[in-house]
Amino acid sequence: MSAEADRILMSLFAPEGVWDPYPAYTKMRELAPVFHSPTLNSWVLTRFADCQQVYADAQRVKVVDEQWKDANTPGWRDSPGSTFLSSLLPWKNPPEHTRERRLLARDFTMRRVEAMRPSVQRATDRVLDRFAELGAGGKPVDFVDVVLYPLGMAVIGDLVGVPERDHEKFRDLTDALTRLVDAQVSDEHRQRGDNAAVEYKKYFVDLIEQRRAEPQDDLTSALIGKHEADPEVMSDDDVLYSLIVLFGGGYETTAGALGNGLYALLTNPEQYELLAGNPSLAAGATEEILRWDPSAQANQRVAVEEIEVGGVTIPANSMLFVLSGAANRDPARFGDPDRLDITRDDGRGLFFGHGLHLCIGAALARLEMTTLLESMAKRFPKLKIAGEVTRRPHMALRGLTSLPVTY
Repeated sequence: MSAEADRILMSLFAPEGVWDPYPAYTKMRELAPVFHSPTLNSWVLTRFADCQQVYADAQRVKVVDEQWKDANTPGWRDSPGSTFLSSLLPWKNPPEHTRERRLLARDFTMRRVEAMRPSVQRATDRVLDRFAELGAGGKPVDFVDVVLYPLGMAVIGDLVGVPERDHEKFRDLTDALTRLVDAQVSDEHRQRGDNAAVEYKKYFVDLIEQRRAEPQDDLTSALIGKHEADPEVMSDDDVLYSLIVLFGGGYETTAGALGNGLYALLTNPEQYELLAGNPSLAAGATEEILRWDPSAQANQRVAVEEIEVGGVTIPANSMLFVLSGAANRDPARFGDPDRLDITRDDGRGLFFGHGLHLCIGAALARLEMTTLLESMAKRFPKLKIAGEVTRRPHMALRGLTSLPVTY
């Protein structure tokens, strides 16, 4: 059973698996919901309860941080991309994770996010106005290029302080970096990721220097102020890597999830028609598309102690490959899980994680997604796919590279 499940696991990295991994997830869950993959040297989890358990167990399960890599992956520091990612909050464990998350938490309170609602609506209106202009007369428009990335960049760029003229360069840089989180990375993609890490870091070092000279009303200036008020509480590196993780993480996964979700709605047209007829369903539609086809499909963890997951004993110091995309289609957690239903009310999926590493920007992402879906439903009730749809060749981070539509 495990050998067959491992063979199916490898199919996820082929073009067919990248396009639609969900049949493979179902087969793996039925064959061996918890199994060891010799190919990835990891224990693979596909059930909701098992994935949630692992995410919640902060004592015995850790993210793969610098200390673990130093002990188990000789030479990893030779890669600028790897050292760059390991400096970011998602790849840190307590107490460092606890300290850094606390420094950022006040900037993502529900009250602060709610105060951003008018600016998110304005950004949404701007990109949809542009979409309407380009699509006049029934012309197909690539929704990914014209709406999804510009919107994500506008929202997080305004918050952090990255000017619009610099937005486009980050799309390629972030794509190169996110390739490094896949379970299998080619030498070519590793080199691209290394180069992107160097350029990404230099940009934000320069931005910090600019804001030190001329502070503005943005998060970069605010974090610099925290550092200057007490350098022991927030170091220079804290400022730098906090800005990087908020900016990069603040648009890439959201844009990916919205692209996947809009494609899902348009290929299940009765669902988009339901939303267009009742735009107040946008919040529920957001939760459903995050469950049904999330951009974040998988995470790596390490069991630092022996643990039991789903009745299987996993030895200490074992790698875990947590397939949250599979968990979100687990029939033991969601009724008729392969059916897209924006009126579903049986709970949330694991898109934003769970437990200690629950995404700090989840409330802002939900606001952005709900605002766009509601505005689209009101303005473009007849939206349809109008050309070839293409997908990024990522396994761990799903997203579209093109979605031509007409309204």
